[in-house]
Amino acid sequence: MKRIYFAIIAIGMSTSIALGQFHTSEPVTNGEGSNYEFTKIAHLDATPVQSQGYTGTCWSFSALSFFESEMIRMGTENPELLSEMYVARKAYEGKAEKYIRMDGKIQFSQGGTFPDIAYVMKNYGIVPEVTYNGLNYGSRTHNHSELFAVLNGAVKGLLSHSKSGKTLTNAWKKSFSGILDAYLGDDIIEFELDGKKYTPKSYAKKTGLVMDDYISLTSFTNHDWYKSCVLAIPDNWSWGMSYNVKLDELMSATEYALKHGFTVAWDADVSEDGFSFSNGLAINPVDISTLEVSGSDNAYFSDSGAEKTSNAFLTPVDEVEVTQELRQEGYDDKTTQDDHLMHIVGMYKDQKGTKYFLVKNSWGTNNYPEGYLYVSESYFKSKTISVYVHKDGVAKSMSKKLKL
Repeated sequence: MKRIYFAIIAIGMSTSIALGQFHTSEPVTNGEGSNYEFTKIAHLDATPVQSQGYTGTCWSFSALSFFESEMIRMGTENPELLSEMYVARKAYEGKAEKYIRMDGKIQFSQGGTFPDIAYVMKNYGIVPEVTYNGLNYGSRTHNHSELFAVLNGAVKGLLSHSKSGKTLTNAWKKSFSGILDAYLGDDIIEFELDGKKYTPKSYAKKTGLVMDDYISLTSFTNHDWYKSCVLAIPDNWSWGMSYNVKLDELMSATEYALKHGFTVAWDADVSEDGFSFSNGLAINPVDISTLEVSGSDNAYFSDSGAEKTSNAFLTPVDEVEVTQELRQEGYDDKTTQDDHLMHIVGMYKDQKGTKYFLVKNSWGTNNYPEGYLYVSESYFKSKTISVYVHKDGVAKSMSKKLKL
């Protein structure tokens, strides 16, 4: 994902959501004065909305939200929130090593993808947020601007040193780890929780999560159907694999999972006028002239800077009929890119019968519906990069095609 920043932090507790607007059989809407009427098709439990602050770690927040919902699904009623910053720390270490090994020919950034969590949990484990909150620099909110400047300077300096013909000593990794210690806190070797001692790996085992049980699905014509591929996006530094399926199958797979009790992690492009977190809506209108944007987004496409207004955010309008060819065109001409990762927890339909996914974001709760937004079928089909789901949440017919 590209680095998405948002400033407001939400205080998370180890409990599933209890937002009133989602626990009713009556139609709900996306904000005051809106004529949208959303009727629930499926809605699954999730832990409270948090904020990634001024960091590019949406991939960690969304994936761990997804895995916390998985723990709920598997029977843990009130799971401990998992540490996004522990995952980010270990990913920074992995990115730095690969960046040096590849002579700087891959991206070193704050960004990442869903398979990064599998990489971290398999190789290092996981810890609860209460054990490692990553706020070791005098702030109550996450902010990696200075941290990343120091890390980036370190790897670029090492690369320059190496390219000058000098060999690297085995001390550089300790030095790099020391930067992370200073900003995020000392690396966790062992910790105690509820009177029991754990290592990150033993705690990962306690969660019951098995990383090999999860798969990524995508849909682009430059890869073979039903084969696994390395998704060509800059932040896929770990070279995570995705199965390539047809567009309608990507949509139906997401619907199937939600209807059968499985939430879905979502990687998407959010740098579109129709994506408005403040309006709690992401739509893809046929008539884009109705969308008005004042001000400007920040450099990483968060809509915290731009105010987006349109009657389309208040009343359902006709949306683009997205085909496989139209979707591919956006990917090829770079108007569809890997901007932001979120967590799909439900499916609704409006009064016209249009389907929407209910998406949990990581930009705090200063919008309505309190940290969530409704994403239309057209927007999802056009701007999805990939989804991440448990194998058991995939229909048998698709499992057979993918040879799972």
